[in-house]
Parts: sequence; C-alpha cells; structure tokens
Amino acid sequence: MSTTTDLTEPGAPKSSATDPGRAAASRPRTIGPLVLRLHFYAGILVAPFLVVAALTGLAFVFSPQLDQVVYAHELRVDPTGTARPLAEQVTAARAAHPAGDLATVIPPLAATDTTKVVFNLPELGEKQHTVYVSPYTNEVRGTLTTWFGSTPLQTWLDDLHRHLHLGVVGRHYSELAASWLWLVALGGLFLWLRRQWTGRRKLRRTVLPDLAARKGVRRTRGWHAATGVWLVVGLLALSATGLTWSRYAGANFDVVQEAWGGPRPTLDTAVPAGGDSGGGHHGGAASSGGEVAIADVDQVTILARDAGLTGPIQVTPPAEPGAAWVVAQNDLAWPTRQDSAAVDPVAGAVVARTYFAEWPLMQKLSSWGVSLHMGYLFGLLNQILLAALALGLLCVIVWGYRMWWQRRPTRADRAALLGAAPARGAWRQAHPMAVVVILAIAAAVGWALPMLGISLAVFLVVDLAVGAVRRGRTGRVIPTSPAPAQP
Repeated sequence: MSTTTDLTEPGAPKSSATDPGRAAASRPRTIGPLVLRLHFYAGILVAPFLVVAALTGLAFVFSPQLDQVVYAHELRVDPTGTARPLAEQVTAARAAHPAGDLATVIPPLAATDTTKVVFNLPELGEKQHTVYVSPYTNEVRGTLTTWFGSTPLQTWLDDLHRHLHLGVVGRHYSELAASWLWLVALGGLFLWLRRQWTGRRKLRRTVLPDLAARKGVRRTRGWHAATGVWLVVGLLALSATGLTWSRYAGANFDVVQEAWGGPRPTLDTAVPAGGDSGGGHHGGAASSGGEVAIADVDQVTILARDAGLTGPIQVTPPAEPGAAWVVAQNDLAWPTRQDSAAVDPVAGAVVARTYFAEWPLMQKLSSWGVSLHMGYLFGLLNQILLAALALGLLCVIVWGYRMWWQRRPTRADRAALLGAAPARGAWRQAHPMAVVVILAIAAAVGWALPMLGISLAVFLVVDLAVGAVRRGRTGRVIPTSPAPAQP
C-alpha cells in the first residue's frame, strides 16, 4: 500500500540522548517497529515492480474497447438481411484458409458481430488462426493470429502485463509484485490504524486526509495513508487473483484447490452405442480426428441453444471418431455462464452436460477471481474499478517516495538526499512469543509464496550483514532507539 510512514511509533516514549539503554528498556513490547521497518523496506524495494504491474494492467484493462477500434473490419459488419447457415460460413473460411485443422466455430452473438472460425496449426503452438466471416454474405473479413480467443493486440498487452515479453524469466516480476502487494497493504493499514484509532473522530481521520495539516511530510502521509485505506480491499483482491496463475504460488494454489474441492467436472463426449457423431459424413473439412461433417454445425448449435446454452458459445467438432460435438458457454460476465454440452447431431440430442453450478466452490472462486482481475466479471464497471485501483496505487507509491524525500535532513552539517530508515533492533522490541508466531507464519507463507519467501530471506541476510559490518566499524552495538520525531 505504501513505501513509508512516520518513523516515530505512536505512544512510544521519547529517547534519551544521555542514556539510550534506559530508554530502550522502558519501551513497551510491540510489533509496531518491526512492521514499520518491513513496510518501509518492502515499499522501497517492491514499489518499482508494483508501478510496472499497475501501468501494464492499466493498459490491458481497456483492451476490449481497443479491439473494437483496431480490428473493426474483422469484428463488425453491417446487418444486411438474413444470416446464412453456419456451415456455409465455415466452408468460406476453409476456402480462404486451407491449412490447419478446424478447432472451433464461434457464432455471432450480436447482429453486428462476425462469425469466428478457428484453425489449429502445429507451427503456432498455443496460438491459432481465426478467420472472421460475415454471417450475411459469407465474406471473409480477415484472418488474425489469436491466443485463447484474444486478438494480437490483447495478447501483446496481456504478455506485457504478465511477463514483459521476457517469457518465463519475466513472470518472476509479476509474481514478486503480487506476492508482496498484500503484505505491504496490510502492513500500511496496521500502521495507520495504530496511529489514528485513538481519540475522537476516529473514522474521519482514518479515511480522509488531514487537509489542515501543514505542508510537508504530515500532509503527504495523510493522502498516502487515507488513499491506501480506500484501496486496500481491491489491492488484496488483485494480489490474491494475480497469484492464482503465477508460476510458483499458482502451482501451490492448484494443489490446495484440488485437495479442498476437487477438479472441475469433465464432459463425457462418447456417443451412446449405436450413435454416430457425424464425423465422416458430407465430406467435411479435416480435423485432428478425421473428416468433420461441417453441415452438422448448424444442427449442433440449434440443439445446444434449445438445451439452454445461451450467450457466447464455442462449437468444437469431434476430437475423434465416435465422439460428440462439444458446445461450451464462454460468458465470463456476471452471472457466469460456463455450462457445456456434448451433442450428437445424428441422434439429434444432447448426450451429456456439465453445469457451472456443479463446479466445486474453489473452482468457482478461481474462475470469478480471474474474470474480476481481467475486468470481465462486471463489464465496464469492473474496468473502471480496476483503472481506479491502478491509478490509486500509483499515487500512493508516489506519495510514499515523496515522504522518504521530505524526511531528509536539511541542516548543513547533516544534509542528505533521503530520509533515514526505521531504527534497527525492531525484533528486540517485540514480545518473544510474538516473534515466534511471526516466524512460524513467515515460514508457512514463504512456502506457499516462494517468491515472497526467497526475497524476504535475501533481505534479512543482507540486512544482518549490513548491521554486522556497521557494528564492526564502530566497535560497539548500535543503539535501538527510535528514529527522531517528525518535524
């Protein structure tokens, strides 16, 4: 949530220049200095990663609207009469794109949408070629290289946000940012509530900046912390949902998800004895399972619609002989529609169903979380909220760095570019049992979030090494008195 706050703990006694040992002994046991020191250094070191994540996420969040501008010719048409059969549109797409296997057909949802016919090609790996066809004239409007339905622009912005176009190595940046975001946010909230939640008008002082404060670090801190309070729930949600598909923490999340709720239900695509999926009839296009009866695509779509699969759907031909067509809803907006059906066009029936309502709770939460993180769950409102979170986080970070600069000594004999860090020895100011509990929690969290655990361990080692070097230079133990009070 921030980079730093006032480095004087509220309620702590003033330090004594003549007897620092007595001052240290008289301080109450508290984890405040420890949280302050962690919050300060975590903010300073992790904030650059958070800035990159916020900026790239802000660019991605409005990519659906950008698609409508950049790919208007491919995505939209003017309604002119009655739509042609899907089979004719698929045939037109195949004629324009003879290579590859037919993967899916995505019928238009609105009258101005084109039909998307998707082909797999081995050389594209996870990506595909999508051919856009006018449903009214069978005109091929263009072909784009897509990734799980995303246009090239959306894919480029998504890759920028996830790994900065650096592949596996780049994924470490986003996982590091998501791993630390919740800890920095909660630490800042703890410090601010600890400072403000006393006296009268507690709520107002907590959620609104003190505009009466004189210019300087106190006013900046008010904006920094009060804004963070408004953002904290959203930042925690972004951190949690971002971690679900990260490289290391995401793998651990999958293990927990499988253990607690089990996998998503699978769709049985086998055609009952005596039936036939239609593969090999009518001289259809080639697919990984042989010839596909393209003429069946219209009947399959009608049967699926009649069975209740409304909204955006994907129609997938049989993967092998004796298998049914698969029709899956792909509506990530609330209320989520992700049912699927296996359809046998020869029998003219739906032979199997899966329902989103039957998904395990953890699988539902994961799906909703991903949709929320990407801005799909609540449409434009979701996008606006994500943009506000990104801009708010950027402001909080800027204010945090500004406080660090405002706290710098300005006297001629003590001038410095930046303010001093929180005093060392924070561990010794906490209760021993609190330290034990914190270490246990840190170990568990470090296992669950490896990037957080490794980076925290590196910080502790470096911090201990720097402290040892400084003690060696001075030949004495550095006092653990708190930092000077703020001006």
